[in-house]
Amino acid sequence: MKKVLEEGRDFTPQFEKRGGLLPVVVQEQASGKVLMLGYANEAALQETLDTGYATFWSTSRNELWTKGKTSGDYLKITHILTDCDQDALVYQVTMMGAGACHTKDENNQARVSCFYRKMASGKTLEFIDK
Repeated sequence: MKKVLEEGRDFTPQFEKRGGLLPVVVQEQASGKVLMLGYANEAALQETLDTGYATFWSTSRNELWTKGKTSGDYLKITHILTDCDQDALVYQVTMMGAGACHTKDENNQARVSCFYRKMASGKTLEFIDK
């Protein structure tokens, strides 16, 4: 089974390994920039495949969530990558709006990426995405 999972051509996501959820790294295809991390259950992945737009399982609201339905900042799927164990995904996307993050910058604009701070000295965070 391991050889088929790791080397085969069948897409068989391993939802049962993490309680029904797969971590999904979202990456802007054009730049390679990591935009966000989300989670997909089987329904979220199926919605993503059906619509071509990144859909997740919201762990805070316990419901399906298509990025952009509220904000207009949709993430159009370009490619879906899976890791060797098929228990993690990368959604390579084209951004259809201002940003991928739900937070806003000092100009009240959606941040491009949820990863807009880095560790500085000690436990201090420094803003990097202006």
